[in-house]
Amino acid sequence: MLTTAFVTTILASSAFAASADQWQNRSIYQLVTDRFATPDGSSPSCDTSQRQYCGGTWKGIVNKLDYIQNMGFDAIWISPVVANVEGNTSYGEAFHGYWTQDINSLNSHFGSADDLKALSSALHKRGMYLMVDVVVNHMAGTSDPPNFSSFQPFSSQSDFHAECFVSNYDNQTEVEQCWLGDKNVPLVDVNTEDADIVKTMNTWISTLVSNYNVDGVRIDTVKHVRKDFWPDFAKSAGVFTIGEVLHNETDYVSAYTQVLDSVLDYPTWFPLVAAFQTTGGNLSALAATVQQAQSSYKKGEFMTGSFLENHDQPRFPSLTQDQALIENAMTWPFVQDGVPIMYYGQEQSYAGGPDPANREALWLSGYVEDKPLLKQVKALNAARKAAISANSNFLNTGAKFLSTGSESSMAVSKPPMLALLTNGGSSSTPSWTVPDAGYQANEELIDVLSCKMVTADANGGVNVQGSGGSPQVLVPTSALSKSGSTCAEDATGGQASAARGWVERAAESVPIVAALLLAGWAAQSSLVIL
Repeated sequence: MLTTAFVTTILASSAFAASADQWQNRSIYQLVTDRFATPDGSSPSCDTSQRQYCGGTWKGIVNKLDYIQNMGFDAIWISPVVANVEGNTSYGEAFHGYWTQDINSLNSHFGSADDLKALSSALHKRGMYLMVDVVVNHMAGTSDPPNFSSFQPFSSQSDFHAECFVSNYDNQTEVEQCWLGDKNVPLVDVNTEDADIVKTMNTWISTLVSNYNVDGVRIDTVKHVRKDFWPDFAKSAGVFTIGEVLHNETDYVSAYTQVLDSVLDYPTWFPLVAAFQTTGGNLSALAATVQQAQSSYKKGEFMTGSFLENHDQPRFPSLTQDQALIENAMTWPFVQDGVPIMYYGQEQSYAGGPDPANREALWLSGYVEDKPLLKQVKALNAARKAAISANSNFLNTGAKFLSTGSESSMAVSKPPMLALLTNGGSSSTPSWTVPDAGYQANEELIDVLSCKMVTADANGGVNVQGSGGSPQVLVPTSALSKSGSTCAEDATGGQASAARGWVERAAESVPIVAALLLAGWAAQSSLVIL
């Protein structure tokens, strides 16, 4: 019999070196390493306003992987791992990891090389991926002019662009050549036109990925480096690359989808926040932006990273206290074309405003799992995975926006999943009339967020009445497993199909053992899995 122990052993011994396609069916949990978990499980105080290290480490993450995986996430994105500015600055300490001083050393506050390797190994044992954040554009000084000799391996003033701070973001040359930060903490712009520096950077990322069995790389401040730098850097990484291009226009961001595997979907984030921040938000603007991206990005929206919150933006509950609006906005990343990314603390209803208030210590929540938003995220991850298993073309089928008969609601169709969203707010009683939902006549459906049944009409359409402004996410009952964790009592799908789907995804992640896994399935239908 193919046992859990056998599968775990194979996964643990294999570096995934995951491609873009293999990331597409993942769901990512983003965390700030210093603020996620302490190594001994303690809960020290952590005043975000002080911008100090609070004690989170890579060992702490390992100890809380059950918490992450129980929500349905199968990848994590951690803070940059390299050595940063030490001591206090005008803006506190470099607990966040983005103030690089030495790319060839690790940040000792987060742990040792063995600790980082142990995190990677622990994730791989679970069939999960590791994404590491990296900063290429700049290194951080603590004075103006900076002490160039403190930087490694670029320790000469000639290794950097001449000092000028970015002031005009409409001037692309200035964006790429000038510095971020300010005279208190200048972010000194690396001369990425220099051939030797380019070679060093490419060698560094290759070594980092190899040494720590990294499966994906998130790249900071991508628009601040010339576009033609990125293809060779991504090739050197040899794994999935997703870049931060902070801009609200799809035409601007589209160019970066030609040089990296993926981008964070900032152009959609802006109308997403606007759509659900108030009851008067413009849902059609959100749909229009998605459609623009679907037609202009290299791979449409399929490889984008879709998010509601991150470490650079105010948490959404700091913008609205209406729980229904929060629930609808949080649903979005899980029901559209891209890879869903959730920022740690959303599930615990954290409501910090702009940096640094949005970088709270998660241990202060007690990691309680019986929370409404945590349960919602768990159900959304389950629905997405069920849809992927039920439809082999799910990940390559673009989301469509169907008519609902109301300006305050929208229907997002990705068969077999239909998301019904509204910005009517908690006092509203939404309804969705979707005649072209595309289901079978009289097909039994279920809202995974409430486990309430819905029956399609004779033409496969749906007419749904909601309450309290809450969203609904419909899937056929046949797509959910009776042995699953979501709406199991009403599910009609079998355990065998769910188990096989897990095996196929694991096999895809580790191609070298695909034949073993699938052969084991064929030989033993009572496969024991994690």
